[in-house]
Amino acid sequence: MSARVVLVTGGAGFIGSNLVRALLRKGDRVRVLDNFSTGSRENLAPLLGDVEVVEGDLRSYERVHAAVRGTEVVFHQGALPSVPRSVQDPLTTTAVNIEGTLNVLLAARDEHVGRVVNASSSSVYGNSGVLPRTEDQSPDPISPYAVAKLAAERFCTSFSRVYAMETVSLRYFNVFGPLQDPNSQYAAVVPRFIRLIADGRPVTVHGDGEQSRDFTFVDNVVEANLLAAEAPGVNGMSLNIATGVSETINRATDLIGEMVGLPAERVFVDAQPADVRASLADISEARRMLGYSPAVPFAEGLRRTIDNILRDG
Repeated sequence: MSARVVLVTGGAGFIGSNLVRALLRKGDRVRVLDNFSTGSRENLAPLLGDVEVVEGDLRSYERVHAAVRGTEVVFHQGALPSVPRSVQDPLTTTAVNIEGTLNVLLAARDEHVGRVVNASSSSVYGNSGVLPRTEDQSPDPISPYAVAKLAAERFCTSFSRVYAMETVSLRYFNVFGPLQDPNSQYAAVVPRFIRLIADGRPVTVHGDGEQSRDFTFVDNVVEANLLAAEAPGVNGMSLNIATGVSETINRATDLIGEMVGLPAERVFVDAQPADVRASLADISEARRMLGYSPAVPFAEGLRRTIDNILRDG
């Protein structure tokens, strides 16, 4: 039997490049679409002999269509991430995350792709409702990024109902792990804090640090994508992908300091606009529908991430 051909949009990014590695280990033939605006060529450098790379922007239907052609499953990881970035530039965030997703869906429809697995975000929940977050709660997005992610989700569901194609959206909760850039202006808390604390520098905490997050190690997210590509009965669904355990920013900071072996010095500043106060997922639906179970808890994922960042300097 010939190997399955799959596309990973945003395959040079943090989550995408981890997913590419897992797909190659499964024996899939992997194609990547990326414009390298936020993704890194270095993430794919060791894989270039095994991966076909299509360089292009999600906003170009022609480039997206060229990348989708001949594939059986599309893992749509490509996006312009970051809530703060979306607050500064809502127009570009909206264009990439909504128009880009529409191009992926249209190309998948036109090429008769079996399933699109769409990367969504816990940010769609906002601050309303009770914890833990369940998929049947009404979304209440705050930031432009969250609004765009919800719109992309809804387009996926729409296409699954209107056209002969299958989609499933995975709502990621605060993903972290190896290959995540600690130096970017919009770097996530975990890699940025690891780098700063390891260098003996203070970390900037927005707000009081008691805001909580369901930090999810990237291997768990990758496994969820692999399961979602093949699980029956999930067409048109949106599912939480997380650990079901929440940590405050203060507690995460202390834990990083303990693992690095250096004190974690904090500088507290005003909370960021559109910041979500608390994040915690109910993952029972993903367990039921996908067989998903987060194999790597927060502390173990943190150790692996610290080892990776410090080893790479």
